[in-house]
Amino acid sequence: MRVDVNGRSFEEEPRPGQCLRTYLRERGCFGVKKGCDAGDCGACTVHVDGEPVHSCLYPAFRADGRAVTTVEGLASPDGELHPVQQRFLDAQGFQCGFCTAGFLMTTAALDADQLADLPRAFKGNLCRCTGYRAIEDAIRGVRHVETPGAGESVGRNLPAPAGPQVVTGTARYTLDIDVPGLLHMKLLRSPHAHARITAVDTSAALRVPGVHAVLTHHDAPRRHFSTARHEHPTEDPDDTRVLDDTVRHIGQRVAAVVADSEAAAEEGCRRIEVTYDVLPAVLDPEEAMRPGAPVVHDKDAATARISRPRDNVVGETHGETGDVEAGFAEADEVYEGTYRTQRVQHASLETHGAVAWLDENGRLTVRSTTQSPFLTRRALCALYDLPRDKVRVVAGRIGGGFGGKQEMLVEDIVALAVLRLRRPVKLEYTRAEQFHGATTRHPFTIRVKAGARHDGTLTALRLHVVSDTGAYGNHGPAVLFHSVGESMAVYRAPHKKVDAFSVYTHTVPAGAFRGYGLGQVMFAVESALDELARRLGLDPLEFKAKNIIGPGEPMITPGGEEEDLHIASYGLDQCLGVVRRARAEQAEQAEHEEQTAPGCAPVPDGWLVGEGTALGMIATGPPGGHIADAKAALLPDGSFGLAVGTAEFGNGTTTVHRQIAAGELATTVDRITVRQSDTDVVTHDTGAFASTGVMVAGKATLRASRALADLLLDFAAAHLRVARADCRLVEEAVLHPGGRLPLKELYEAARTVGVSFSADGHFDGTPRSVAFNAHWFRLAVDPGTGEIRVLRSVHAADAGKVMNPMQCRGQVEGGVAQALGATLFEDVRVDVRGEVETAAFRRYRLPQYADIPRTEVHFMETADAIGPLGAKSMSESPFNPVAPAFANALRDATGVRFTRLPLTRDRVWLALREAGVPDQPRSSSSS
Repeated sequence: MRVDVNGRSFEEEPRPGQCLRTYLRERGCFGVKKGCDAGDCGACTVHVDGEPVHSCLYPAFRADGRAVTTVEGLASPDGELHPVQQRFLDAQGFQCGFCTAGFLMTTAALDADQLADLPRAFKGNLCRCTGYRAIEDAIRGVRHVETPGAGESVGRNLPAPAGPQVVTGTARYTLDIDVPGLLHMKLLRSPHAHARITAVDTSAALRVPGVHAVLTHHDAPRRHFSTARHEHPTEDPDDTRVLDDTVRHIGQRVAAVVADSEAAAEEGCRRIEVTYDVLPAVLDPEEAMRPGAPVVHDKDAATARISRPRDNVVGETHGETGDVEAGFAEADEVYEGTYRTQRVQHASLETHGAVAWLDENGRLTVRSTTQSPFLTRRALCALYDLPRDKVRVVAGRIGGGFGGKQEMLVEDIVALAVLRLRRPVKLEYTRAEQFHGATTRHPFTIRVKAGARHDGTLTALRLHVVSDTGAYGNHGPAVLFHSVGESMAVYRAPHKKVDAFSVYTHTVPAGAFRGYGLGQVMFAVESALDELARRLGLDPLEFKAKNIIGPGEPMITPGGEEEDLHIASYGLDQCLGVVRRARAEQAEQAEHEEQTAPGCAPVPDGWLVGEGTALGMIATGPPGGHIADAKAALLPDGSFGLAVGTAEFGNGTTTVHRQIAAGELATTVDRITVRQSDTDVVTHDTGAFASTGVMVAGKATLRASRALADLLLDFAAAHLRVARADCRLVEEAVLHPGGRLPLKELYEAARTVGVSFSADGHFDGTPRSVAFNAHWFRLAVDPGTGEIRVLRSVHAADAGKVMNPMQCRGQVEGGVAQALGATLFEDVRVDVRGEVETAAFRRYRLPQYADIPRTEVHFMETADAIGPLGAKSMSESPFNPVAPAFANALRDATGVRFTRLPLTRDRVWLALREAGVPDQPRSSSSS
């Protein structure tokens, strides 16, 4: 075998059955990514003799005698970027960047005809982060990035610092490293929804050549814990073991095999003989709460922190303000409905994975796909009785998260193997394991009842919520409590009541997901209020506007007020104003029978047209505190170092942290070097979740940068013997009455007297503010087929001071795209045995380039009194109002209220048939 890879010749024979993707990665081409290993996502795209191929499907032996180009070889030999790479940099056509190499390689091979039809050209490429608009802009040559001067970074479109590495394939994600002596782990998983393991025979597995160990529940700590990562571990039930002798869902890990190769580890798994005592299982949460149902966790309630173990209720909340029955009696119209949301997979293109080893001092070092390295370290220390200084957890660049990596799903079992074998060990989930061995969004059933007077005054609102947390309670109670918080608090009603339950079933566990329960309940509340307004003969938008809370008003839920939660800036009225303007534009267009409104699309003959709105409010951090530490320092060359604990996975916080620091230190972002997501660099950081990357960690960065600026000016004034007020920071210097003192000289002057310039910043996440969003759709429905087309999509976001409009717009677009997938077709289906049926992208149906409309994004003019420099969060909240806005538009078009997600084409068609909506003739020229 002889293959040319990026101009280098390789003659090593591939292993039998080896694909080109793994062959290339073993030779250092880490830009070739694994997203699916089934040819579905395109992250592994390379060129073979100039033709793009999915290298996960391409047999390595077929590359014999051919020239292979990966993203690392796309630039010219002298380092000049390929035009496509440069355009992706200029437009910032990426977020996490894990899919970017695939898009670059596909785009670089497109001819003019293919470039004219991008929906078809990108049928083989998926992006979970961007919503595709930024990718299209990159291909069309649109430039978004800016290069502002010193101290002028905040509010500008600064590029991501890792952009050059992302587009050249040199950004290092979790498993993009070579570790000498590495062993590979594979997991044996349960075929039963509920069973007790009575015997495990590992002898045949241990005889497989290359197998070093087989780990079972006999080798694991008996201590229980939760895979969820929170600042306060008591928020979650202790119901999980590293390896358990009772399995509670199909796909639960039973044993781990560690071997010289993945193939040997897989063979070892096949050779393990497990004897199961199969037990009754319950798959439906309503059935799980009934007397006599199989018990999922028969544990002590107080010890495990499970609300009612015998009833399968892991957490519950009940509360009432006022008297809801009296409120309904006061109402002139009452609406009641039951709404259901489905399981959704995070589908980040980088799967869960970890590689761990013992360093030269015997310290356990874990490099993993975690959103919370500090909390993972704390959990590993508790699990294995290790002191904190004996464990280091590092997160490289992460290929998407969306809440799914706010878990400890791989680090615990990898650490067990490393501590046992004293060798480096790697575990990387397959795409199928992501579906049956990771977590999903919680499925919800929400019964909502709302009443109002003829004038549109809301009198009462009541929710009965059942959340299916699956086999384990990680995030179950917290998601439930959050779901009935801001979704009710945003409306002013004198009488409110909630009864909500998080329930165990013998199904794949649910976990943290973008929106953290709010999206599920908002779908019900926003749909129900839309329906109530229609029954009152009122405009649903104006009905909601009449009942929303205003600035300074208390945010009341049946559980009471949260003392540290404030409306520190208010842009919800502006958000609704954006929707009103969009509707007015549409009405004016209809009056003139022209397609003139921005983003509008033609309506095929015979299709039904409607529009709908939904709004949302979200706290800018979790209750109970969320901690971030930061450290800023002056370096010898006069540049700055910034250390933060928060991870980067496409959320853009690294860019914003540099912008904040640059603004405070009167410099440019290129002179700030960031170290992050490493338990060695700062004291503590709760993690990059709950929309806290800017709101909490950004505030720590702001405080550290301001403190450093003060140190520099104080020392400079004393050194120069001038008044402190006469000194100010400018680019690379301190300006004073006698001229400029370069920062390099200031550093040297301080060093000679034993002074170093380093400052810490800290924020504990309280008090908190709220962010607001509203979404409006105009869509068309074909009553003959159930097909839906988005004619116009408008999103209004109150993010406070927008630190980086380009990035913030990308967060909104990505959230809208992900929400549209959950609204229209994404569904983790579980069969009658409890097994996930949709364990591959081609069966699960992620949104593709052709599926996502371009959303008009509008930012409100507000400045928050709590957030850093007036900023607020905007990573989760865009997701939440999308489904109800879409369903409300569908109701407006068809007269049918849809109460179950997803709104698949067949489900819509059947509902229209049952409602008697006539099958109108369709235009044959529809496009």
